Amino acid sequence: MERRSVIGGLGLGLAGAATLLSSGRAQAQGKSFTIALIPGLTTDAFYITMHRGAAAAAKALGVNLVFQGAPSFNPVEQVPVLDAVIARKPDALLIAPTDKVQLVQPLQGAVSAGIPVITVDTYIGSGVYQTGTGQADFPLSYIASNNTLGGQMGARALAKELGGKGKVYVSNIQPGVSTTDERTAGFIAEMKQNFPGITVLPTQFNDDDANKAAGQAQSVLARNSDLAGIFGANLFSAMGAANGIQQGGAGGKVKVVAFDAPQTIIGNIKTGLIDIAIAQHPAEIGWFGVAAAYAHLTGQSIPPAIATGFTIIDKQNVDDPAIQKFVYSA
Repeated sequence: MERRSVIGGLGLGLAGAATLLSSGRAQAQGKSFTIALIPGLTTDAFYITMHRGAAAAAKALGVNLVFQGAPSFNPVEQVPVLDAVIARKPDALLIAPTDKVQLVQPLQGAVSAGIPVITVDTYIGSGVYQTGTGQADFPLSYIASNNTLGGQMGARALAKELGGKGKVYVSNIQPGVSTTDERTAGFIAEMKQNFPGITVLPTQFNDDDANKAAGQAQSVLARNSDLAGIFGANLFSAMGAANGIQQGGAGGKVKVVAFDAPQTIIGNIKTGLIDIAIAQHPAEIGWFGVAAAYAHLTGQSIPPAIATGFTIIDKQNVDDPAIQKFVYSA
């Protein structure tokens, strides 16, 4: 097992953050704040778990939490939700932007309305905020997993499974999504730098369609009978690719690493459909999102970046209760 938790930008950890927020409560002096959370989509266990972490922080701090989002991960559906939330005039906005370019202008609308913005899970622009440069550095903070590190961890776990040699590829959704872009980049860079015996084939983009990912896996396998592994940059990519490999008659031969860990991943690991899952800590993201927004609203400074951790889940530890607490639950 490899587990990382880096509250890098905050530098306080949970205990220190609690002390900081106790000070914030004293400064609030009975004020009631409303904080809105707009997820990437409402139906995914990752964001449902994030909501629970945010709700726990909101309850502890005595703030009103609004959770509103779209059923699909795309800017066409998310922007109208954002506009509706802005019209409600919350005191602060947490959002997982569904595109790092297309959400810039709509989020500027929130700031123009006097609503401070914090991005969670995904980001706009480069994700580097409060620099005074560029048109997308205005959010106060970016709170998320270090997705480049997550891709590197996926590469190391897969390389270990393969004994440091073989052909692999990344199944990704589409270019332009900050999280999966970084996971892919981290995976490829780690393989290139530290595992020369592994050949990384061209990345396949599946438009977040598991059926398309399955077809791509079968096509790659047909062209490369010695395919050894696949890294799914998100859950749908991994599950689709894994099903494609099984349908192609190579189940158990081609190792599959999934990024993200909903409840169903436990059974998939036990049956061998998925070999390794990289679990993020979405409840931490939600908790720190609300905590950071509250700190800002009570006159305290917050860091421009807060990174949360990962847990690697495989057959050896999948039944460990200490590991299962990191599985996302809907």
